Parts: sequence; C-alpha cells; structure tokens
Amino acid sequence: MNSSAASFPYIPGIRLLHSPGPSNVPKAVLDALTRQPIDMGDPRVDACVDACERGLQGLLNTASADIFLYAANGHGVWEAMIVNLLAPGQKVLIPGTGHFSDAWALMAEAMGAVIVRTPYIEGQPIDPAVVEQTLREDIKHEIVAVFAVHTDTASSTTSDIPALRRAIDAAKHPALFVVDVVASLGAIPFYMDQWGVNAVMGASQKGLMCPPGVGFCAADKRAMQVCANNPAPRYYWDWIRRRKGPSYSRFCGTAPQNLLFGLEAAFGLIQQEGVAQVHARHQRLAAAVHAAVQAWSEAGQVQFLCQVPHARSASVTAVLVGKDIDPELIRSTAREKFQVLIAGGLGPFAGRVFRIGHLGDLNPAMILGCLAGVEASMQSLGIDVGSRGVRSAVEYLAQPEA
Repeated sequence: MNSSAASFPYIPGIRLLHSPGPSNVPKAVLDALTRQPIDMGDPRVDACVDACERGLQGLLNTASADIFLYAANGHGVWEAMIVNLLAPGQKVLIPGTGHFSDAWALMAEAMGAVIVRTPYIEGQPIDPAVVEQTLREDIKHEIVAVFAVHTDTASSTTSDIPALRRAIDAAKHPALFVVDVVASLGAIPFYMDQWGVNAVMGASQKGLMCPPGVGFCAADKRAMQVCANNPAPRYYWDWIRRRKGPSYSRFCGTAPQNLLFGLEAAFGLIQQEGVAQVHARHQRLAAAVHAAVQAWSEAGQVQFLCQVPHARSASVTAVLVGKDIDPELIRSTAREKFQVLIAGGLGPFAGRVFRIGHLGDLNPAMILGCLAGVEASMQSLGIDVGSRGVRSAVEYLAQPEA
C-alpha cells in the first residue's frame, strides 16, 4: 500500500475535528463530492453554479450583489479583492485584528497598494473610534477602501461590522467598505445590504461545511463601478470578465464541479435546518466552549485570548497558555492520545495559544467530546485546569434552549 495513511496505525472510531478550518464535512456533502463530473456544457453545471450563488446571496442577505466563485482558498479571494478594487499606489485602510489583518495587508502591499493600519491591541476587537479618526485625518480622501476582517480566527475575535460602517459614515469618507467573512459566514448573521458593506469575500472550508477549494466575492453596484474603472492589470480574477454568462465564463475556464456539487449540498443542509437555527446552534455551542474555558482559567494556567466577552467568536476560541506551557504539546497529546484535533497559534500567537474550532457541522455531543479530550490532555500533562471545565459545558447545554 503506497499512501501516507500506511505509516499510521489503525485507530477505531472517529477522530473529532475541531480546527477552525477545515471544519467537519457532513456526509451529504462528502457524497456529493463523489459524483462523476459532467460535460462543462451540460446545463446542470450552470444550474449548480446558480444554486451556489443564490445560497451565498441568502446567507449574505443581499438582494442585488454580484457573486463571483473561484477555485481558490481565502488568500486567493483576498487577491481578487485587491486587484479588482485597488490600483497600484492607492491607499487602503486595514484595521488591526491580529494575524489575518496583517496577512491581508502584506498581500496588498506586495501587489503595489499603500497600506494604512490601525494598531491591533491584543485581546481586543477593532476600535471603530480609531477607524473614524484615521479616516477624518485623511482630508484628501486618498484612502479608497477599508478592508476589515469580521472574525479573525487567529485571535478568535469578532468585530462589530455595523459600528465600523457608522464610523466610516461619521467621518464622511467615501472609502469602499470591504469585509472578510471567511470565518464568520454561516456561524453568525451577516447583512451585507443593511450594513452598507460594498464587497465581501469568503471561502468554503469553515461555516459552509465544505473542503477547502472554493472562494467567493460579492460586490454591490458601487464596488462593480470601481472595478470597471480600475486600471489595475488582471485577467483570471477580473469580475468584469466573470460577470454572468455560462459557467466556463464565470470561472474563466473549467469550473471545479465536484467542489460545487458539495457546496450546493451544503446550502441544502443549511436551508433544511433553517438559517436562524444554524446561527442559534453556533451561539449555543460557542457558549458551552466559553463556559469550559472560563472554568479552566480559574486555576490561572490558561485564559481567553479575547478579553472582551461579547467579541468572543461563535466560530473558534483561542486559549492563551501560561509561559511555561507548550500549547503544541497539548495539541499533540489531544491528537494522538484522545483523537481530538485542535489548532495551534498563528503569527504573533504561535507557541502561545491553542484554538478550539466550534463551527460548521457540529452538535453538542461532538463539542463535549472535544472539551473532554482537551481537558484530559491538559490534566495528563500536569497542567492545572481544575475539574470543572467539561462539567460547566454540560451544565450550560443541559439548560432548556431559549
């Protein structure tokens, strides 16, 4: 047998995937991924793409934004946003949220944009007042867009998008408002039209319950006009070339059919459960994780990275460990001894945190299994987290649902 799996022993049962992406993929989606590809001219391909676009419009709560699907991850559609909305030499404001705002800024800078940053304060969401002041100081309106990360998975912090829109309006600034929803869409509500967001980008492997490989952008009329007037060179990413038409045009080539089959199936599951119920489930599971982390933190060895309770993500929780604790050892113990897969720290949080993903196709039993495995891992390593973590989550979940 010539595969990487051959070098690892068989482990009975299932392994609990609690990364903040890729997230757990439901069987209906896995089954859809196995369908035989079809002729690219078959009308069923266009029908599948149409269904995926409608699904995204529904989750984004937009009636008119154009949707663009790509065979790409989130970083790919970051680049799509940059080349469609920014010309080389133009300024973009990227408020600090931690690792992912920094990464988006570095990409934009590498592609010729001039970056204006607001500082990231560890444990805090974006401060709308700082954004407003930065835009007020831009008297010549040289900043053409604000790029904001809704949920930064590295810091597990969710920022207030309507408050940022109000900050832009209060500054009387014409900048486009662009939001990264990679880690938030499907987990919490998003109202693109109501919140005055001009463009949105995201990806398939988190709240949308699919494997990595499909990225998307949504653009309103104002963003499309900026795109049409933008002299930046581009081809594959270009919204104007991809707008409308058959799937071959919308994908600038062959569509990733099997990934789209899976995405269409995922939207079917979301509709079957009900969008409001999906969001309520995420909030409930996140609250159970937060209850466990709060109990663990009482011994003083671990704590929440996000220090603002209402900004703690419904998608992922980053747990900051003490200086003498190795979070990678916690992860490897959880993975190898208890079959629970959690994430590590990224960027400035590497070697300082571990992260528990609680988004996508999950239920209370899966969350409790994850928390038990993580708690057992820390206890087996002699890390004092008490014995109330899992119990606190159980007590929370045992309460009647609102």
